[in-house]
Amino acid sequence: MTRDTNIEYRIEKDSVGESKVPKDAYYGVHSMRAYENFPITGRKMESEIIKSIAEIKKACVITNYEVGLISDKIKNAIVQACDNIINGEYHDQFIADPIQGGAGTTHNMSANEVIANRAIEILGGELGDYSIVHPNDHVNYGQSTNDVFPTSGKIATIRLLMEAKKSLIRLSEALDEKSMEFDDCVKMGRTQMQDAIPIRLGQEFNAYNSAIKRDIARFDKAIEAMSEVNLGATAIGTGLNADVDYVDKVVPNLSKVTGLDLRQTEDLIDGTQNLDGFVYVSSIIKTCAVSLSKMSNDLRLMSSGPRCGFGEIKLPPRQNGSSIMPGKINPVIPEVVSQVAFNIIGNDMTITMAAEAGQLELNAFEPVIFYNLFESIRTLTGAVNTFIDHCITGIVANKKRMKEMVDNSVGIITALCPHIGYTLAADIAKESIVTGQPIKELLLEKNVLNEELIEKILDPSAMTTPGISAEELIKKVI
Repeated sequence: MTRDTNIEYRIEKDSVGESKVPKDAYYGVHSMRAYENFPITGRKMESEIIKSIAEIKKACVITNYEVGLISDKIKNAIVQACDNIINGEYHDQFIADPIQGGAGTTHNMSANEVIANRAIEILGGELGDYSIVHPNDHVNYGQSTNDVFPTSGKIATIRLLMEAKKSLIRLSEALDEKSMEFDDCVKMGRTQMQDAIPIRLGQEFNAYNSAIKRDIARFDKAIEAMSEVNLGATAIGTGLNADVDYVDKVVPNLSKVTGLDLRQTEDLIDGTQNLDGFVYVSSIIKTCAVSLSKMSNDLRLMSSGPRCGFGEIKLPPRQNGSSIMPGKINPVIPEVVSQVAFNIIGNDMTITMAAEAGQLELNAFEPVIFYNLFESIRTLTGAVNTFIDHCITGIVANKKRMKEMVDNSVGIITALCPHIGYTLAADIAKESIVTGQPIKELLLEKNVLNEELIEKILDPSAMTTPGISAEELIKKVI
């Protein structure tokens, strides 16, 4: 890092030695070292995790005050500093990269420094005068990175999941509307990309909605899993250096500060060393992404054309599809949804390996877990929103094209199996494929069934739902 000669600096010390810190900076020596050590992504910490760690520090200082370990004066200054950060101020002072060594110590110490310096300023002191408010002795009192950082990651994850869930609920509502709109649109179903039997377009959209509803239910379980935190565990889960009353009260106070229904994990050692909860949440995000991408694949196929493909539906045109082919429109929204899904699947692998790689009493790889998990949830939310607004709500059914394909399909002969047997039905299907002669004509020509019965059996709409038995049908016609 090249230091600007026009900036005034103050000198701060840590166990490594001395370091220059910009005189007006709210961050301190630890943040500066991390900034120099970890030029990894070029990004800053997510605003959600900056807010959540400030909420934790606020809850901790309130609890320490309640049990008689922090003075009223220092408590009030730290609370005000935390409130500033919670309200979106001073986020630019968190200068470290989100992927960092040290199991999150950088982020915890950055919060301690920024909060301490802001509290010092509130009390009328000069930035860096830690004799007034100390990052470790006051802001971090009774805490460790090892209980603060995972707790902050869980709070941030909960809030991101809540936003994603809102988007999924909107998608479910949009799919429900389309399923009703398309309920009378009969088309050919396909299995292994080959003609199968008729299905209503509305039924397909209802099936998409069923998958999204399952995703919504899983998101509730993910939020529940993230609501169990290890705050109070300190370094390895034994609660060393934390007052016993503080350990009991800190999570209830954190629930009040955040407005979230949080609870302290029953086994604080387990809650400190194991990160399987984040793997569980990531797998839920991945599952949702797979459902979205599968739906996108279907929409691209059904909208393929416009003349030489399936052409069963029309997607809203969003932009030119080619720099060389005039008039070409591509299914860009389903494409971007699938790309988001691919990225989420990759992130899930990173999260899985990072959780697996922890040793003994602490997993040191939480920073990369949070980086990828936050990206997965945020991009999923963005993909769902654009999917709804720029694709799903504007889909139009091409009823004429669907009818043509149903009428010309060989697949409808499946409905005849209960009446004429599989072997004869297969022979007629083969002949229809070779000659191009419609199924109905062949049935009449071969005098297999009378015309009235053929019309009733091969009614495409009737094929899309269970109806009366073959025996009853014949009795009604004959």
